Amino acid sequence: MSPFKGQTGLKRILNAAGYSLDGLRAAFAGEAAFRQLVLLNVVLVPLAFWLDVSPVERALMVAVGLLSLIVELFNSAVEAAIDRISLDRHPLSKNAKDMGSAAQFVSLSLIALVWAIILIG
Repeated sequence: MSPFKGQTGLKRILNAAGYSLDGLRAAFAGEAAFRQLVLLNVVLVPLAFWLDVSPVERALMVAVGLLSLIVELFNSAVEAAIDRISLDRHPLSKNAKDMGSAAQFVSLSLIALVWAIILIG
């Protein structure tokens, strides 16, 4: 068992919240793609509330934008872990980074698809 897993209860929740905020700060400071997605969400979330759509459609429009932030956090985490292991070029490292990039491409495509279906359909 990990020595970092010792806390329980409220202390664990507070620690976890702190680690999460540290992760958001690190992503915002060190990842241009994350900052770009934050900016995209700063535009799209208010727009979703301004448009005349149903509450379910609005929730979907907001959710897909937030999903892209989640995917970017995972993508950045994978890249950081790979770079921590080695900066040498390796086919498995390339595959891992490319798959993270592909996941982000799919999430961005999902934003475009959901918004198009709601606004055009």
